[in-house]
Amino acid sequence: MGHLVTVATCNLNQWVLDWEGNLARIIESIHIAKKAGARLRVGPELEISGYSCLDHFHELDIFEHSLEMLRRLLLDESCYGILLDVGLPILHRNIKYNCRVIALDGKILLIRPKMWLANDGNYREMRHFTPWMRPRETELFHLPKSLAELQGDTHVLFGDAVISTPETAFGAETCEELFTPKAPHIDMALDGVEIITNSSGSHFTLQKLDTRLQLIMEATRKSGGVYLYANQQGCDGERLYFDGCAMIIVNGDIVAQGSQFSLNDVEVVTATVDLEEVRSYRSSMSRGLQAATSPAKYQRIQTPFELSSEEDDADVGKRPTLPIQPRIHSVEEEIALVGGCYLWDYLRRSGTAGYLVPLSGGIDSCATAVIVYSMCRIVMEAINEGNAQVIEDVKRIAKYNGEGVLPKTAQELCNQVFTTIYMGMKKQSSVETRQRAKDLSEAIGSYHVDLDIDDVYQAQKQLVVNTLNFEPKFKVEGGTVQENLTLQCIQARIRMVTAYEFGQILPTARGRPGGGSLLVLGSANVGESLRGYLTKYDCSSADINPIGSIDKADLKRFIAWAEKTFNIPCLHDFLTAIPTAELEPITENYVQSDEADMGMTYPELTVFGRLRKLNKLGPYAMFKRLVHDWSIDRKRVEGDEAPYYTPEQVAKKVKDFHHYYAINRHKMTTITPALHCNDYSPDDNRFDLRPFLLPPFWKSWSFKRIDMELERINKKKERDNKASK
Repeated sequence: MGHLVTVATCNLNQWVLDWEGNLARIIESIHIAKKAGARLRVGPELEISGYSCLDHFHELDIFEHSLEMLRRLLLDESCYGILLDVGLPILHRNIKYNCRVIALDGKILLIRPKMWLANDGNYREMRHFTPWMRPRETELFHLPKSLAELQGDTHVLFGDAVISTPETAFGAETCEELFTPKAPHIDMALDGVEIITNSSGSHFTLQKLDTRLQLIMEATRKSGGVYLYANQQGCDGERLYFDGCAMIIVNGDIVAQGSQFSLNDVEVVTATVDLEEVRSYRSSMSRGLQAATSPAKYQRIQTPFELSSEEDDADVGKRPTLPIQPRIHSVEEEIALVGGCYLWDYLRRSGTAGYLVPLSGGIDSCATAVIVYSMCRIVMEAINEGNAQVIEDVKRIAKYNGEGVLPKTAQELCNQVFTTIYMGMKKQSSVETRQRAKDLSEAIGSYHVDLDIDDVYQAQKQLVVNTLNFEPKFKVEGGTVQENLTLQCIQARIRMVTAYEFGQILPTARGRPGGGSLLVLGSANVGESLRGYLTKYDCSSADINPIGSIDKADLKRFIAWAEKTFNIPCLHDFLTAIPTAELEPITENYVQSDEADMGMTYPELTVFGRLRKLNKLGPYAMFKRLVHDWSIDRKRVEGDEAPYYTPEQVAKKVKDFHHYYAINRHKMTTITPALHCNDYSPDDNRFDLRPFLLPPFWKSWSFKRIDMELERINKKKERDNKASK
């Protein structure tokens, strides 16, 4: 009986309801694992159906088709000779479970249902599944006839058990269970389970990987053992990007790590581990006492299949895989990579001709355009590496003429699949923004359209004049606030209509083979959405928004990084420009400014967003927190970049934010779905489940309590001043 074991985990780019495509990718991963000598393979959560089926899980077709694909997998003899840990939804006694199926050579050894379901933020597993609430208990699952014929039996074990091989034991954990305080791997390890698999559908947020890494490494740092983490990678049909990073960890050390962002549909990570190292690591007396007295004993399903052998150990060329340092990207790299990879998946799977971005000359639309350019760079790297799937997709989407002809540069690809359009106004648009848009387009190679919308604007404005015998004026022309807003909104909504108009006709007008339409990309950042600083159904309305949950500070860092990394000098001009919507006429004494219009800065919006969503603070609690964090009297500390405000100023800031948040909340019901990058995104109906009709905060008890607290603070200050005299 040997002690050197080769194991495999993987990143799979699955797609919801792509039954045969998903199965093909699963089978490919098994073949790669076998070729590498692995005897155990684990895949992502719900890999057969795709993780993000959401309310499709209410349809019984999902469960029937999942078993049909499982049957095809079990029939495939090319997948024999390796233990398989595969994810799919299963209906058991009329209860829907998120399950792992452990199989070997066409036979099911165990169906292991998920015990702790993810049910916060983007996750709603309790809406679709029931958790298995009986730890270390099993019962019989009645197989449908088609599987019973393969199994040679009518029933298999269903529940919380582990698999025992001649030399070791392994158990399965699923995603959320790792994140729970009393994770199943703790009891498994105490009961002598040496290899633990974790099948995940873990989505990306900025800098989340570091947290995930620490949890995964900690799973074996205290308990010892081998931990195999599998994950989805890519866009599987939702606004989430699953960022892969399949890993193998031994006794707290990473020995293998897959890519976090990639255009590969299948990526398999393997390592050779030494079970004797696990046993030695677990030899401490205190751990031994805990294990000996632990009541957590698992039913072990016996199999004669060996993960290793003495013959393998006699191979002097075989050795355990050495530990490596984890790879973690910077925020700037993450924005470039997650946006680029997500947009490519979305484009190739949507069947459309490319993307269109309304390019205003400001930093937000600039960031969206640069992310598309990043996509083209990533695609070109994949082409140069010989990625067959990417090459096939490029030939189909970019429609290059000639057999085997492919783009030579990212700019060349960009020109085929990406259009930028500047929609100006003679009085409102500056020469500088128009030039910045043109310069950026030339640098990245996009097909660029420069036009003015004055005629359409005047025609729309004339409707009001002719119908109501009233001519609205801008604020700088003496108009009221309502007149000013009306005229701004006319322009903004004309731009949305124009963007879609050109998105539909441009491929045909350019003579692109196949025609089709362009997907319109939005460019409203997370701060503007929180504040509601956008026009409903303006060009913030689009098909998808790559920057919709990224704040202004991170976007600026990304553009500064891209200026150097992508060698685009003109990006510097975007960084130094004052953010402006350019919806009001420019005069000698007035240029519209975003932060002046909003009454708060972008960094302040980030703070409000985090406190509101992550810290779960309402207006009163937020004031109590910020009156200290932003206090003008606080001690100066190096690195403290928070503003310095009086309590009265803090109170006004907090009130203003919640007032505008409340009255603009309805805008979030129609906001463009955003690639999820931050955990304080205001993405309504998908992530931020709050009402869109709220009472006016200015009359609310919350604001009255702020006033009462402000009065208490000022009275204490008066008393302290008197005492000091």
